[in-house]
Amino acid sequence: MSRENDAIHEGAGVDDLVGIGFGPANLALAIAIDDHNRRAPGQALAVRFLEKQERFGWHRGMLLDGATMQVSFLKDLVTMRDPSSRFTFLTYLQERGRLADFINLKTFYPTRLEFHDYFEWCAAEFVGQTAYGRRVTAIRPVESDGRIERVEVVSEALDGSDREVRQARNIAVGTGLTPRVPQGIALGERVWHARDLLTKAPSLAEQPLRHRRIAVVGAGQSAAEAVEYLHRTFPDAEICAVLSRYGYSPADDSPFANRIFDPSAVDEFYAASEDGKRTLLDYHANTNYSVVDGELIEQLYRTVYQERVAGQERLRVLNASRLTGADHGPDGVAATVVSVTTGAECVLDCDAVVLATGYSHVDPRELLGDLAPACLTDGLGRLRVDRDHRVLTEDHVGVGIYLQGGTEHTHGITSSLLSTLAVRSGEICDSLLLRRTGEELRAQESRLGVAG
Repeated sequence: MSRENDAIHEGAGVDDLVGIGFGPANLALAIAIDDHNRRAPGQALAVRFLEKQERFGWHRGMLLDGATMQVSFLKDLVTMRDPSSRFTFLTYLQERGRLADFINLKTFYPTRLEFHDYFEWCAAEFVGQTAYGRRVTAIRPVESDGRIERVEVVSEALDGSDREVRQARNIAVGTGLTPRVPQGIALGERVWHARDLLTKAPSLAEQPLRHRRIAVVGAGQSAAEAVEYLHRTFPDAEICAVLSRYGYSPADDSPFANRIFDPSAVDEFYAASEDGKRTLLDYHANTNYSVVDGELIEQLYRTVYQERVAGQERLRVLNASRLTGADHGPDGVAATVVSVTTGAECVLDCDAVVLATGYSHVDPRELLGDLAPACLTDGLGRLRVDRDHRVLTEDHVGVGIYLQGGTEHTHGITSSLLSTLAVRSGEICDSLLLRRTGEELRAQESRLGVAG
């Protein structure tokens, strides 16, 4: 396809940064850059963000009533970087007229619904810099004298119209995570990933349930929350929790273990050997992966026990079991569950199956096109990433490719978490400024060389 046919119009000028995706990570980056631009308007960075969703949204399908954050409100989008920023969670509360009321709650953990509203409050400040409802279709290197100092970011509206090309000196890939689905299982009208829980469940509640049974697969926080929500929402249905483990495991949120989420821990992890990195990830996996808040575990256990006492068991825990099949039917799903210990197989006739089976990182090289071969990798084929979150590339590439996530192998467990977003966004902003200064110096030296 010719370039003339590939885009209807081009963005004016060259952006210092185009952010691909506008979730919490790139939102935090937008804030860091905005804070810089206000402090130093003469050195302002020109930025643009492209987001596939029609409006800002963060795990909307899991904004369950009463579900709380697992991180302190002080780990908002800015406080760990600059507590004086106008984008703190406390400033949000003040503007919403709830600061005193929140203080009286005596908690560090707001509801997920409220924190999402905080994110939206922040995102509203960047409407002019964000294009929603746009899908990035290509990133094309722009070569000049054997070097690549810019890229063209090609995007289009979700219906395939209104194609646009923007030139950028740097890109920040913040496309988030993709739902993980067990092998051999297909999503459908009756088989959902947990991210769609609040989208799909209400329609299910509007019709009679033939089987009066819903299965939830998974052993992490989202799985436990989905079990609790469905048990409460469908009082006439049996909720089957299918766990590959023997039971839910509590998250380690003790003060010493939580140091793995400190900004300084990223420096230490980055400097560690490969063996040291693997050891740290193994030791502290129970702070984040496939673990559940202790209070929720106790609540679910009490429910199971009280139902056994009453002789009306609606919450069934199928532990040490895994889902191996899900046959879709017109009014339900036949879910095949196999015991890990005995190999015994049973089929559950369900009205729906919810897969709380986590997420996977999207390899950014799938988006980078012709630029991907210039990205350096390690012995395991993983992208090499500098401390400033920038992909290391061959020498002829001057474009900065910053990763917002997918860097657990280099930067540690916080790669895809909220804990260090504020600090990470400041580091990327600083890197952009340093790189621009270096580019200006090289251009000046080149002009002086020509003049000489």
